[in-house]
Amino acid sequence: MSLLIYAESVDGKFKKVAFELASYAKKVAESLGTTVTAVTVNAANVSDLSKYGVDNILKVTNEKLANFNAKAYADVIKQAALKENAKVILLSSSTDSLYLAPNVAVGLEAGFASNVVGLPTSINPFQVKRNAFSNKAFNITEISTDIKVLSLAKNSYGVFENSSTSTEEDFTPILNDADFNVKVVAVEKTTGKVTIADADIVVSGGRGLKGPENWGMLEELATVLGAATACSKPVSDLGWRPHSEHVGQTGKPVATNLYIAIGISGAIQHIAGINSSKVKLVINSDPEAPFFKVADYGVVGDAFDIVPRLTQKLKEFKAQNT
Repeated sequence: MSLLIYAESVDGKFKKVAFELASYAKKVAESLGTTVTAVTVNAANVSDLSKYGVDNILKVTNEKLANFNAKAYADVIKQAALKENAKVILLSSSTDSLYLAPNVAVGLEAGFASNVVGLPTSINPFQVKRNAFSNKAFNITEISTDIKVLSLAKNSYGVFENSSTSTEEDFTPILNDADFNVKVVAVEKTTGKVTIADADIVVSGGRGLKGPENWGMLEELATVLGAATACSKPVSDLGWRPHSEHVGQTGKPVATNLYIAIGISGAIQHIAGINSSKVKLVINSDPEAPFFKVADYGVVGDAFDIVPRLTQKLKEFKAQNT
């Protein structure tokens, strides 16, 4: 019996979530007295996983899987799980894995727990702690099925090196042509910027910025911090920023180490989607803005005055420490 993880990659490079998942899996495997096997799809430098405790790596290389396909990828993971007799399958909570995990669970007739935020609280019975009610509460979920599928919430565990000597094996799953009935017409990728999915820090703007021409100061702040830029739903609806930057319950969920909200009042749907972020900093001229009620730090003032000054101070701090 092995514990199986799906190690996500993009353009052949592993995402940070792959290393967090491997770190988490190693600790769970120790509790179960088993090993960690990772299945990868069109990834290069797979040996990097061994730094984080992965013992065995199943390498899948297939041009048909060049673009993400939830059904096909789920079937690959299912076949890898059956090959390894894996009783616990771990995925991340990335956008792709949100589609994958339920499909994997159905294919394996497994119990499924999403938004897992810690190591199992009990092995027998198998229980895990999860985010619930739009990240406003926790619950303890017990999974009684023989096979268990978990998705780990982003930044809930951390990345820890735990070097092991891993074995690598080429794995050739059987692909079902019916899984490819949906055709990918085009893929638009952001290059040269930190993506929201991989960012530890997100700088987000709302209607308080008054127009798209004022986004330059947010982008400069994000560059200094090595952060991704994002926006509220009204901003993307107005066409000020692309919909790919819309974060919140109805956009991309965010679970960063630091979330900076500038000129965002704090609608309940927006807060629900970013509530998993560890630290929330709000800059708003309205002291009654709802966002201040959930913020860890708040600054009441004009963003057009505060943000440039904050950026300058950060540049000075970085200059002194390099």
